[in-house]
Amino acid sequence: MSAHAPAVPRPGPVVAVLAFGGIVVSLMQTVVIPLVPALPGLLDTTASNASWAITATLLAAAVATPTMGRLGDMFGKRRMLLVSLALLVVGSVVVALSSTLVPVVIGRALQGFASGVIPLGISIMRDELPTEKLASATAMMSASLGVGGALGLPLAALVAQETDWHVLFWGAAGLGLVAAVFVVLLVPESAERTGGRIDGVGVLGLSVALVALLLAVSKGADWGWGSGLTLGLFVGAAAVLLAWGRWELSRSAPLVDLRTLARAPVLFTNIASVVFGFAMFAMSLVLPQLMQLPEATGFGLGRTMLTVGLVMAPSGLVMMAMAPVSARITRARGPKVTLMVAAAVVAVGYVLTILLMAEIWHFVLASVVIGAGIGLGYGAMPALIMGAVPRSETASANSLNTLMRSIGTSAASAIAGVVLAHMTMRLGGVALPTQAGFRTVLAIGAGAAVVALVVAAFIPGRRAPAAAAPVVPAEPGRTDAGQSVPAR
Repeated sequence: MSAHAPAVPRPGPVVAVLAFGGIVVSLMQTVVIPLVPALPGLLDTTASNASWAITATLLAAAVATPTMGRLGDMFGKRRMLLVSLALLVVGSVVVALSSTLVPVVIGRALQGFASGVIPLGISIMRDELPTEKLASATAMMSASLGVGGALGLPLAALVAQETDWHVLFWGAAGLGLVAAVFVVLLVPESAERTGGRIDGVGVLGLSVALVALLLAVSKGADWGWGSGLTLGLFVGAAAVLLAWGRWELSRSAPLVDLRTLARAPVLFTNIASVVFGFAMFAMSLVLPQLMQLPEATGFGLGRTMLTVGLVMAPSGLVMMAMAPVSARITRARGPKVTLMVAAAVVAVGYVLTILLMAEIWHFVLASVVIGAGIGLGYGAMPALIMGAVPRSETASANSLNTLMRSIGTSAASAIAGVVLAHMTMRLGGVALPTQAGFRTVLAIGAGAAVVALVVAAFIPGRRAPAAAAPVVPAEPGRTDAGQSVPAR
């Protein structure tokens, strides 16, 4: 990890390597999806216990994303990128060598700690790329999360169907190792650093609060939303967050600069990101289930997971294709407008899905339209964040924005689960969600996209960060390499 990188980076290889790293991380989140129904048998455990293979990754990612971002600002973004990829490789190997629950959960948690790769990659791009390349590069890097997820699903389904399931994780380890080697060879270490010491109390406080919150959201349906454990976790998360906030405000070098987060561009972008994350995840929850439900329901298509993956794959390609489009809109009208357009496109996609859900091509069309909106939004959000924070805080600010999207997707999963659990029909003695239930979830997704559009309208208009020029002081008594951008 200490190998020297080229002194003068070439934009093309840097963007390609960082985007490849993002795709590898998103593949890690996807490979387990085809295994979910079979996990209890594969690990010789109950379905409830097997779900920890999913939950552990979610919780680890919530802890790692803001922490790795801050460490990247302090000690080097490339260094933390390599640490993240190393954790992915180790976690993948642990799972590949395991056939029981505990080591699989440990390995999946280690994989989750790699989730900081995408915000770290975006931050490296801001430091290293010429201004004319930044908008499209960050859009592509941000979209890599969706691309890897969409393309990884059919690949994972095929491998799981044709070979031993451990091959999936050996493959993830190999891809992570390849990404790390390319980072060492082609990605430079940024000179932009804040230095200082890590805020240990801040890391612990935020980690405890996030774990409690996401644990309650992800397991509330199993434990009961009104159970003492679920409610206790929600109350505990709120109490710890309040105490954590007071601590962070009292620190001269906090883990998270809450004063920066309170700036209108950052605040409204993060709120919009939560809602947009909610909106974009409804597609992943509804479309696969509709396609796999038996035809006897009257609306299910009875298709395999492999078919589902192939239907969803074009959306990933569309996300990548929208990266330059997102950049062009951002250059012409600003990232705020780009995010508003993205939210509108996602809403239209959900309305189409509500109206058209009888044929395979209906699902291809809906996923492509929604994927186009997601691709636009993925490019706009980091641009908004980078236009409002100094360079020295880029990684931590982008990491928190990524976390906001993750909180939105977790909330979407919980709410969709509640809706589908309460709107059921009986088929062969088995309770299945009704078509009305799926349409309700889709309508909620469309509504969330409209809310994201409205929230985005309140973001102070700014040009893309690449257009920024003058240096402004970030704090009294210290000048940062931050950038000021004129309001539109």
